[in-house]
Amino acid sequence: MAETHPASGHRKRLKERFLKSSLQGLHDYEAVELLLTYAIPRRDVKPLAKKLLKEFKGLKGVLEASPERLKEASGLGEASALLLALVREAARAYLSERNTSLRGVVSSPKDAVRVLRDSPEGAGKEGLFALYLNTKNEVLGVESMGEEEGPISPKAVIRKAFSHNARSMILVNSKKAKAAASQRERALAAEIEAAASSIDILFHDYLIAGQEGLLSARELGWLRAKN
Repeated sequence: MAETHPASGHRKRLKERFLKSSLQGLHDYEAVELLLTYAIPRRDVKPLAKKLLKEFKGLKGVLEASPERLKEASGLGEASALLLALVREAARAYLSERNTSLRGVVSSPKDAVRVLRDSPEGAGKEGLFALYLNTKNEVLGVESMGEEEGPISPKAVIRKAFSHNARSMILVNSKKAKAAASQRERALAAEIEAAASSIDILFHDYLIAGQEGLLSARELGWLRAKN
């Protein structure tokens, strides 16, 4: 049966904006409002959403509050408190699983490309990316370094390594075209290797990953032989 209450049109517009732009298309109170519509189906919940944000000092506070504390807010019942707590715990489980997946051990060029393309930073994207690793070759983070033909600064790559407390790193140039090497990339790989070795960070490889083929700077002889 279709919704007939006065707020049905407003709720539909909120859902459409979320589907189009995710949370970036909504104010914080509208995000809370949209969540509450699933627990309070026939009531204007905008005032309640604004009240919650004010009482708990923002969206973070609302989502971190316990169900008991949430139920103390006027007009918020058990179903609403449970929904908000469920969102928090689901997000926590997702982030934990995502981080566990990201920290997989990289033992080959194919592993590095897989981690990149499975990560939010690199999925479906082109450009140059850095994978920062710990002493066990577990991935600590993935960073976009920009377009491969643009001015990539070895110092910027090294600064990111420090921010992740990385012991080593791999650069991956992800392309939708066929994997092909350029003189610029050869020079860049050598520059980054020199910068990394000067501060005792291992530079494992510079990879060129296309839809067809995978090239390794180390296998191509662009980098110095490992000790």
